[in-house]
Amino acid sequence: MTLFGLLFFVLALSNFFTVYSRPAGGHLRNMDSFIRAVQQVEDSNPGLSPLALVRALRRTAGHDDAMTIHFLGASYNHSDTEVLKTAILNASSFSFFDKAIHHIVTDHGEERGVVLIPDGTTVALAPLLLGIESGLKAKMEATPAVGIFPLTLGRTLGLSFLSLQDFPPSSRLGPNGCWDSVDHPKVFKLSRPATLATDAVINGGMDGAILGMDLSSLPASEQPQALSVILKGYYSFILHEGQGLDAVSSHVSPRRREISKSMLERLDLHSQVMETLELVWKLEKTEWISLDTGVRKAVKDGMQAFIHKYWDCPQIIPRCQWGAKAYKGTPIPLSLPLQFLYVHHTYEPSSPCLSFPNCSRNMRAMQRFHQEDRSWNDIGYNFVVGSDGYVYEGRGWNLHGIHTRGHNARGYGVSIIGNYTATLPSRHAMDLLRHQLVRCAVDGGRLVANFTIHGHRQMVNYTACPGDAFFSEIRKWEHFKETVSPKTEE
Repeated sequence: MTLFGLLFFVLALSNFFTVYSRPAGGHLRNMDSFIRAVQQVEDSNPGLSPLALVRALRRTAGHDDAMTIHFLGASYNHSDTEVLKTAILNASSFSFFDKAIHHIVTDHGEERGVVLIPDGTTVALAPLLLGIESGLKAKMEATPAVGIFPLTLGRTLGLSFLSLQDFPPSSRLGPNGCWDSVDHPKVFKLSRPATLATDAVINGGMDGAILGMDLSSLPASEQPQALSVILKGYYSFILHEGQGLDAVSSHVSPRRREISKSMLERLDLHSQVMETLELVWKLEKTEWISLDTGVRKAVKDGMQAFIHKYWDCPQIIPRCQWGAKAYKGTPIPLSLPLQFLYVHHTYEPSSPCLSFPNCSRNMRAMQRFHQEDRSWNDIGYNFVVGSDGYVYEGRGWNLHGIHTRGHNARGYGVSIIGNYTATLPSRHAMDLLRHQLVRCAVDGGRLVANFTIHGHRQMVNYTACPGDAFFSEIRKWEHFKETVSPKTEE
């Protein structure tokens, strides 16, 4: 079968790409709007169980495919589900439920069935809700928690790996995209042609796996909370001044990568995906799926790409998402891999940023200062780390920055938002830089394996950056060196 024919079959098999041509509507496509609509259903139906509601949402969106029925049963077999579906569809304020949940990518690159999360990331609702339903079913019916991984991640990843076997493994996943407005999101456009496993689908899958496993493992004496409460606790939390995520012990969305890794890496994911594909073959009766050596290699390579991109690398908020202005002039490409990582603090803004709106505002302020006051072409740093759990893209992996005079072509400049003269950044923010970002850079061929870390103050004699407290800390890090090399540029 040709690659085109294979891709056509995979698209036909995947419920995430069912033909759906109705417009997205005028509702804001963010998680807060979805939670409010869910809460209105709950308020108008006292005593409603979260399992009945999530089944009704599945029924509304038409997600009774063969694999879902295999693990969860048919949503139309429950009388309360049909009553709720009718109530949801008859209420004009809930008319966006099917649009909000039903996932497609249009020919113009618009991804639908996704919502903007308060933390600035984007999530597909379908895999999220399937994971929650799997966990609730196991809890409420006292049955083993089966199907969580296949329904949230396994099927999508496996089919994505098969659909693009002739492409590099990294090209079989993603991409991310940006909203038309983070304040009033209505349209989400992808940055390149979509795979079956877009970033939003994978985010939704990771969140669904986390929440599903959490719900399935509740103590026997504890009943699940309402669906709106479950979603609020995971997505609408507030970080307070002080330690930021360091003080958060509960599962929250900015930690989805580390939490999903800790929960799922104990599984043999290669075998899990292969078993899921075999189940797809049986349920869908698709004779073209032959679990031969080529398929096994595609899954193995694909899982390695998944682990690198979504577990080893941190989530990076793209420029278009934090509201960056265009680069002035002609960017200068870096010659990769680089040998150095130069650590900074921003000094101004002086306080750690604890939310996507605040971190985005800080990024725009720094870019404005660098472009207008210092007459630079762009924000100087390659990356900036917030205390909200995310890394923000400055000039990125491939472009020459202006961060460390005399050394900009030799290394990446990474800054943590805040003034760390007397105090340290949060442990979580430092780990994003020290472990995840550098591992991502080395494994991705952007930093040499034996790279060197320097503080900004070591390279120039007119700054105390990255602050006394923070500099004392990075001197303990692996790859830090006291001796510096001479300038190579002015």
